[in-house]
Amino acid sequence: MNTTRTAVVTGAARGIGAGVAKRLAADGLSVAVIDLDEQACRPVVEEIEAAGGRALAVGVDVADEPGVQGAVDRIARELGAPTVLVNNAGITRDNLLFKMTADDWDAVMNVHLRGSFLMTRAVQGHMTEAGWGRIVNLSSTSALGNRGQANYSAAKAGIQGFTKTLAIELGRFGVTANAIAPGFIETEMTAETARRIGMTFEEFKAAAATQIPVARTGRPEDIAHAVSFFAGEGAGFVSGQVLYVAGGPQD
Repeated sequence: MNTTRTAVVTGAARGIGAGVAKRLAADGLSVAVIDLDEQACRPVVEEIEAAGGRALAVGVDVADEPGVQGAVDRIARELGAPTVLVNNAGITRDNLLFKMTADDWDAVMNVHLRGSFLMTRAVQGHMTEAGWGRIVNLSSTSALGNRGQANYSAAKAGIQGFTKTLAIELGRFGVTANAIAPGFIETEMTAETARRIGMTFEEFKAAAATQIPVARTGRPEDIAHAVSFFAGEGAGFVSGQVLYVAGGPQD
């Protein structure tokens, strides 16, 4: 009998998701690497396999209901019933409120909130059946409000309420739910923000670091460490929490 736990990480082709997938594999879990483009997941899968781990590339839009159910069924069949879920998939469509379109709003809500809901609903049955589960949702310091991010801020705040409700509903089945709210993390997404405002990434990181008490910007590994804790055996009495991983206190 295979006793290795199976984890699902969404938005895992790059950035924070890729870092989390590799860390969970190093922790000994089999990992389903999910992103929109299955081919884009393959380098992460190959890196995990080269290090002796077990992984599966899965292409799916997390906002597509039948697609999500099909993906989770495939993961259960090919890797094993998933009992760890990391809802990391996300997009930005930043703009000031008066310039933000309804499509900008809907696109962000669909990926962050609808996607997290659909993935969690599809996976929770495997967790409750096993009597053990770990759900980790990615929020953001933007949940506290951020200029030009009405959609993203609302979605990330929504993730926190969603997480607390999951903790209440699923706790009696041995399932915990927690959220991680990263601050500035060095990813392609923040590099794109630097390009958009006309700065080099190094300049952008240096400017951000002056506002962070630990005097540096974050890396995907910083988030992966926190996920590893929440996903572990020892975190069974920690649920419904929001952990800000941002190099300093947040209001």
